[in-house]
Amino acid sequence: MAKRGMARHPAPLREILSTVPGITFGAGEAGSQAARVKRNRQLPENTPTLRRLREIVTAALMRNPLFFSAALPHRILPPFFNRYEGGETFGDHVDNAIRRPWRSEVNIRTDVSTTLFFTDPEEYEGGDLVVEDTYGDHTARLPAGDAIVYPSTSLHRVEPVTSGARVCSFLWTQSMIRDDWKRTLLFDLDSRIQRLRAQLGETDDLVGLTSHYHNLLRMWAEV
Repeated sequence: MAKRGMARHPAPLREILSTVPGITFGAGEAGSQAARVKRNRQLPENTPTLRRLREIVTAALMRNPLFFSAALPHRILPPFFNRYEGGETFGDHVDNAIRRPWRSEVNIRTDVSTTLFFTDPEEYEGGDLVVEDTYGDHTARLPAGDAIVYPSTSLHRVEPVTSGARVCSFLWTQSMIRDDWKRTLLFDLDSRIQRLRAQLGETDDLVGLTSHYHNLLRMWAEV
């Protein structure tokens, strides 16, 4: 099941991303299967502002407790930025299992996918992110500054944008917890602990539950 978080972005990002240069049809970060159904525009690696944009997005996500709890990041692939308009789309595909950042010799396993929205839903039509899992299809069309986090093993697509423009950042995370089921259990446990702490304050039972959470993380984590 997809998890939703929020990473509120600074205003300058929207200004920088008002136009996305470079047209990539079936290119960029897409693998051979995804390339056949990829029809969008992506900010090229040689864009002068790309490094700064990536730093801003990564820092915002790492400051967000919900993102950290859902992804349990070990390594984050530097974010990409894309734009859909004029019927552009990205058909059904699964993300590559292993990726290597540009000009890097370090491989990153893609456990968790994240899409961060920079345009509000009323600014475009179509463009829904549809994530499929064993429980059916889940559609994401979030306000600017909100993000959706979901397992990279999921089949997913972006529906055609029929009017306006959809601008997003997307990235992959190698989690400390490789297995999605274990990661989901930890996310659910942490979420319940935080809700109970807000309702009851710090109690002996909550201290015990927190201990169980960290011991499970210690037992399962790959770092």
